[in-house]
Amino acid sequence: MKIAVTGSIATDHLMHFPGRFNEQFIDGKLEKVSLSFLVDGLVLRRGGVASNISYGMGQLGLAPVLVGAVGKDFFDDFEGWLSGHGVNCDHVHVSESAYTARFVCTTDDDMCQIGSFYAGAMAEASKIDLTTVADKVGGLDLLLVSANDPAAMLRHSQQARDLGIPFAADPSQQLARIDGVGARDLIRGAKFLLTNEYEKELLESKTGMTEEQILDQVQVRVTTLGKDGVEIVGRGLDRIHVPVAREIHAYDPTGVGDGFRAGFFAGLSWGLPSRRAAEVGSLMATLVLETIGTQEYQVDSEVFLRRLAESYGPASAAEVSGHLKTPA
Repeated sequence: MKIAVTGSIATDHLMHFPGRFNEQFIDGKLEKVSLSFLVDGLVLRRGGVASNISYGMGQLGLAPVLVGAVGKDFFDDFEGWLSGHGVNCDHVHVSESAYTARFVCTTDDDMCQIGSFYAGAMAEASKIDLTTVADKVGGLDLLLVSANDPAAMLRHSQQARDLGIPFAADPSQQLARIDGVGARDLIRGAKFLLTNEYEKELLESKTGMTEEQILDQVQVRVTTLGKDGVEIVGRGLDRIHVPVAREIHAYDPTGVGDGFRAGFFAGLSWGLPSRRAAEVGSLMATLVLETIGTQEYQVDSEVFLRRLAESYGPASAAEVSGHLKTPA
């Protein structure tokens, strides 16, 4: 299966606050909030939703096509890193004036996060023509429309419909920027709709649509539930619930959802049923959770299959083993 992933490509600046955010807010004073958190750690990592998902797919032996907008600084070491891990970076748009996007995020002791995102070159993502990309790679079997410049997200979902390319709508953080009309346009006709639990309710609120009405617009709805796992529903599909994979030690939740998406769509590309694909995705999410940074984990096939069996049983590992191809 030939998969293209559109979305943000960014550098992550990740910090840790040794306390709890909720202890710093005063009831009835939030409209006047002015806080500065003294952090005790800072790491710089490669990130961005599209590059995180693509990196994860590359770790599982796929060769995803990365589609996004970057600055010239992307070629300092970011492009070489992704290409070296199986990602096709030939179709990124390079800005002549802006730097690659930046994500600045602080995580507290409860794994709650406060973040800011500077778009930079991402603001030019709407210039990317998927028709050209699809022609150059010999056609696409699936397009992931993940968090990006809102105009680009809407353009690319429409182009997918026009070109007859099955697509996954993954609005993520950009639901805060997309209005109800735009959200309706984004998801219309999607093969997959992916949100977390909060985004699911926000999408329903913004569009004014019920869960059933949204399911009339898409084929499959995937909702990640944090520590409670993931739920999958769809037309002609019995409701599926997959618990989280067993973790060794949680360090940082940044990019966990991207790891799930990488594993889930890799599993589907192997021809696995939705439950098995979600199990692969859930273990990938756990691997991200166990590292600081969104592209710092490595997939070792033997260890991966052992942990899959520990979390979901030997039948899961047996079904995945024939497909798993990790980088040399």
